[in-house]
Formats: sequence, C-alpha cells, structure tokens
Amino acid sequence: MKKKIETAAAPVAIGPYSQATEANGFVFVSGQLPVAPETGAFAGDDIRSQTRQSLTNIRAILKEAGLEMEDVVKANVYLKDMGEFGAMNEVYAEFFCGDCPARAAVQVAALPKDARVEIEVIAAR
Repeated sequence: MKKKIETAAAPVAIGPYSQATEANGFVFVSGQLPVAPETGAFAGDDIRSQTRQSLTNIRAILKEAGLEMEDVVKANVYLKDMGEFGAMNEVYAEFFCGDCPARAAVQVAALPKDARVEIEVIAAR
C-alpha cells in the first residue's frame, strides 16, 4: 500500500508524479528543483541559493510526512556542472550533519527549467 504526500510548503508537481510517496515505512521524495513555492520561480541563479531551496523544499515535504532531515537514508544530487560540487556540498552540509545519509552526486546534461541542481531523497520511519 502506498500513500501520496503533498504540501503547499513545497512546489506543486509539474508533471504526473507526487511530491512524495510513502510505502513500507519509507518516504520517497521526488526530485526537487530550486523553485520557491510562494513565487513559482527559482530562489536564485547561483548553486548555493538553488541548493538551499531544493533542500528547503525537501524538508517541507518530509515535515508533512512527519519526518525530519535526520530520517533521510539516501540522497541523489543531480548537478548541471560538477565544477559547482564544492559550493553545493557546503550548503548540503548545513542540512545534513552527524550521521549523514548515503549519497550520489552526478553531473547531468540538463535539468528541467535549466536548473543548476535537483535533489531527491529517501527517508525511513
């Protein structure tokens, strides 16, 4: 059995998918672009502001599911430019410390809306 997770504190899905889905004690958060839910626009043009917004969106979705960032067990980070890895990682470290989740970070050819970053996570109850 699965359950859809939705919150107005994160951007609405721009396609046929959910912000997150819960199944078997795991919450799968869809890739979050750096879109500010209150404006529908990117939070900024640089990797730091975009990473911060993507992770803020994730935190809001997890909160709706009754979870926190500490509950994240796996993260996937998609970067437009791997040269921005260090700056992304600095912001990422503001959201994850201590027992950090497993993670992959890869450069991709393009992201929706020409974003600099997109981040997805899996959290466990």
